[in-house]
Amino acid sequence: MNLESPKVTVQKSAQDLFDQLTDVKNFEKLMPDNIAKFEVTGEDAFIFGLKGMPEIKLKMKDKVAPNKIVLGAASDKLPFTLTSNIDSISDSESTVQLFFEGEFNAMMAMMVKGPISKFIETLANNMHKL
Repeated sequence: MNLESPKVTVQKSAQDLFDQLTDVKNFEKLMPDNIAKFEVTGEDAFIFGLKGMPEIKLKMKDKVAPNKIVLGAASDKLPFTLTSNIDSISDSESTVQLFFEGEFNAMMAMMVKGPISKFIETLANNMHKL
């Protein structure tokens, strides 16, 4: 299952945005209003939970400064990645788009597609809060 957020423009350089997104505690600022839990569990990992959804642990899998950050599920039960692609527009402006890739059975994919689409859209739309 592949999903993508809208591409959003942020008033930060690509490097600034990259630095903000590689600090996992900043993801709390991006979370939707219905967040029930957010806990940093290490320099490169955090757990979050949305109301009515199971908690998910994300871990930094890959970083390519200043354009790409890959977070992945720390559990093999639901294997997925969340990739942030950052493109520089100018010294003080960049765009970011989120890509979700997960391997789910058809039933699970049907259930999670809507909530995950809305979730990554919210993360992208909150980038200006960093």
